[in-house]
Amino acid sequence: MFIQIHADNQVESDSERDVRLEQQIRQRLARFEDRITDVEIHVSDVNGSKGGNGDLRCTLEARVNGIPPIAVAEQGTNVDRAVIGAAKKASRALDHQLGKLSDRRGS
Repeated sequence: MFIQIHADNQVESDSERDVRLEQQIRQRLARFEDRITDVEIHVSDVNGSKGGNGDLRCTLEARVNGIPPIAVAEQGTNVDRAVIGAAKKASRALDHQLGKLSDRRGS
């Protein structure tokens, strides 16, 4: 599973944080690792250059063998919360989609 993390120019880049987040994503999506080819994460500041209280939005797209890509979004007060929240949502969405797929094949 290949993971890419992108941030817009309003969000500070931090390689240590990216490594930590990649580990969190791998942990949350571990049971799907044999099906997921890659995960793309985009983090952006909702308020942009206007300032504000640091609302960040994370969109996560997981490309999976045999089904269309799964895309989810989550907002958080910091990058970690937004990304981990999106990974949790992606895990639930993958459970749902792959469960439907196995139900169709099983019946």
